[in-house]
Amino acid sequence: MPDPAAIPAATVVVMREAESGPPELLMVERARAMSFAGGALVFPGGRVDPEDRALAELLGGDQDDLAARIAAVRETLEEAGVAVGLDVSPNAIPELRRRLYAGEPIGGLLAEYGATLALDRLVPFARWLPEKVPHKAFDTRFYLVRAPEGAEPVVDGNENVRVFWSSARAVLAAADAGEATIIFPTRRNLERLALFGSFQDATADAIAHPVRTITPWIETRGDAEHLCIPDDLGYPVTAERLDRAIRA
Repeated sequence: MPDPAAIPAATVVVMREAESGPPELLMVERARAMSFAGGALVFPGGRVDPEDRALAELLGGDQDDLAARIAAVRETLEEAGVAVGLDVSPNAIPELRRRLYAGEPIGGLLAEYGATLALDRLVPFARWLPEKVPHKAFDTRFYLVRAPEGAEPVVDGNENVRVFWSSARAVLAAADAGEATIIFPTRRNLERLALFGSFQDATADAIAHPVRTITPWIETRGDAEHLCIPDDLGYPVTAERLDRAIRA
């Protein structure tokens, strides 16, 4: 049963096809002052707000899933200026983003900007829920989505200091070289995403591995403790030495 103290959240893996090579992912570098994952590279996302849930109630259906999808759409627009799961005029995006960032509920802005949600474009990919961690615990749903044509991200200048497109392998290589920081869930998901040659491949894998909540656990293997995840959910690496894992 989910921890009632865990904060519902959503993350979206925005993928665009590259002219050559594997697809590129939209990555965000969080400001170092942020209390959670400060300075780390992450996918766009954040907590589910009450306004997201209120809009989900109007739509009907699985409330937790819908609220998370709405949060993923809103956070990607706020953090990176990229509209996913949302049909809206590109000219309206800067002003819509500004008002969302100021705290106006997304539900009240859709009609004003002639925007419509297209939440079915978000493909469920994973769900992570840590326990017994020294930081806030987030019950995070991960979604895949194809990048809008010509989408160019912009920095919000508050929560993040950089947004960019990169292949999963390139981000992992930067982290291994000490040039970037990635936390445990991000690393495991990047390793899984590095297996795919296209958005279609990633979607097929997501469908082949129905989402089951991942709660990492600590296990002694050999002479060291390891942080582990299940081995039947499509992840090529399922354990990392605890003293090397970055958890927040």
